[in-house]
Amino acid sequence: MAYQDVYQSWKKDPEAFWLEAAKGIDWVEAPTKALFDDNAPMYEWFSDAKVNTCWNAVDRHVENGRGEQTAIIYDSPITHTKREISYVELRNRVANLAGALRAKGVEKGDRVIIYMPMVPEALEAMLACARLGAVHSVVFGGFAANELAVRIDDCKPKAIIAASCGLEPGRVVHYKPLLDGAIDLAEHKPDFCVILQREQEVAELVEGRDFNWHGFQYGVEPAECVPVNGNDPAYILYTSGTTGAPKGVIRATGGHLVALNWTMKNIYNVEPGDVFWAASDVGWVVGHSYICYGPLIHGNTTIVFEGKPVGTPDAGTFWRVIQEHKVKTFFTAPTAFRAVKREDPTGEFVKKYDLSCLDQVFLAGERADPDTIVWAQEQLNVPIIDHWWQTELGYPAVCNPVGIELMPVKLGSPSVPLPGYEMKILDEDGNELPPGELGAIVTPLPLPPGTFPTLWNAEDRYKKSYLNTFPGYYETGDAGMIDEDGYLYIMARTDDVINVAGHRLSTGGMEEVLAGHPDVAECAVIGVSDALKGQMPVGFLCLNSGAGRDNAEVVSEVVKLVREKIGPVAAFKLAVVVDRLPKTRSGKILRGTMVSIADGKDYKMPATIDDPAILDEITDALKTLGYAS
Repeated sequence: MAYQDVYQSWKKDPEAFWLEAAKGIDWVEAPTKALFDDNAPMYEWFSDAKVNTCWNAVDRHVENGRGEQTAIIYDSPITHTKREISYVELRNRVANLAGALRAKGVEKGDRVIIYMPMVPEALEAMLACARLGAVHSVVFGGFAANELAVRIDDCKPKAIIAASCGLEPGRVVHYKPLLDGAIDLAEHKPDFCVILQREQEVAELVEGRDFNWHGFQYGVEPAECVPVNGNDPAYILYTSGTTGAPKGVIRATGGHLVALNWTMKNIYNVEPGDVFWAASDVGWVVGHSYICYGPLIHGNTTIVFEGKPVGTPDAGTFWRVIQEHKVKTFFTAPTAFRAVKREDPTGEFVKKYDLSCLDQVFLAGERADPDTIVWAQEQLNVPIIDHWWQTELGYPAVCNPVGIELMPVKLGSPSVPLPGYEMKILDEDGNELPPGELGAIVTPLPLPPGTFPTLWNAEDRYKKSYLNTFPGYYETGDAGMIDEDGYLYIMARTDDVINVAGHRLSTGGMEEVLAGHPDVAECAVIGVSDALKGQMPVGFLCLNSGAGRDNAEVVSEVVKLVREKIGPVAAFKLAVVVDRLPKTRSGKILRGTMVSIADGKDYKMPATIDDPAILDEITDALKTLGYAS
């Protein structure tokens, strides 16, 4: 079938489409219908079904004769460790951990916070919660104590599962003191904590509250899978909110299983048994959907990678992992490829490895600039697929559906909407805009299965943040346009569209031009306040290693480029060369914070920032342009 046939079959009869997709899941009690809309706009999917996530991700593969297949490959260049865990071994480990949690009182509906580095035990903890019907909330390992405390108070966990430490190139991140600090700060106190002691740092345990991961499993009865309702939450994942208070995105169990299982073949083009690698972290949505649940539900082998794209030990680490573990589909963030490209612009490292196993590469997490895609296409000679989704949605909404049909790749576009989505571009008054015009990206309700039905204990905030601006639609918070062929272009977050003397311009469009300069490795454009024009764009440039160019020359060249490509209307005159850009740990550039610094406004240090020292570097750079006073 071609993409259009599949898409039209969904459009014609969504109910039949999703019930058909639901046949890929082992139900305890199968759903009698897909959509439950009696409480619209609060929609639910597969609510009358009974099912268990862990059974579908682990046990059923053992029952179906895949027990000896590798489920998880752990590859840690930081600790020089590699090991494989088969499906049967995974089942036994998860059942024991779940049994130990149950013996300490964790049961269906209880919340458990998981605060772990990239080790297989993080996935085992998630699956053990799912086995019991408990709701996990993974918090990125190493998050600051106050941020962890806020999440403890919001979801009120019965238990917290953590590791003694995380490992970054050249440093140990002390998790246990952060955890202790968070519990001190939080009003809600967990009944107990389970600590995985890593040999790189053994943490001190609090008597009576903390238990050793291995010790507390000794002699327990393994737990069986507990059925839950299709609309029971599988997990809560906090995403940063604009007001500072995090938003707890809920994933309902039934739709989560159906949607992720459907995507593995139709989007990522893998068959059960193939090796799938998402180079992300369990703390992010990509880690939930495509390191842990998606590949395991579908019977793939998933890779847990504890390392970085460069520096562990070099810019060839991605290619080593792909060659060594026979990766068929690789998924990473554009920022990771930019880091590799900056270290290895001509692809010398790529040539050292045999990548014949690799069939396709997917990019997501932020805008994939055409320059990065072209570099990857030239180096890897496989389809490089940009695709778009959000923490809230849980899996791709707009993508070139390689497993159905590889459609023409258009640089700068994540391609076309997938079943469940019908993207539209609206102006501020909610009118649909014609092809090629920039506006707010929305999709009609109901959202498909596996997306978030609401926020944890915050239904009003859910409606206000996503449903109220454009009634009948889900507001993505992104701005973009759709071309004549129905391809979507995501240009910026809605708040990254700047207004220069009445012209609405996308900072993403300007960044694309800057990234096209041969000496620019990475860049960002922000809109700063301007008394005359309302806003003015300012560019930040990181140059390729070994560029050896005069900074002022590069700046004047990119200013000229923007003038040529976008026009004088962009009023792009100011740019500055910096060593690095401030980013979240998942690689998103903190443009909003940069704007606050430029405009001299107070700002809250973003919880997800990778290295706070960069903000001082940005402040100094802006002062050279007369901003940040």
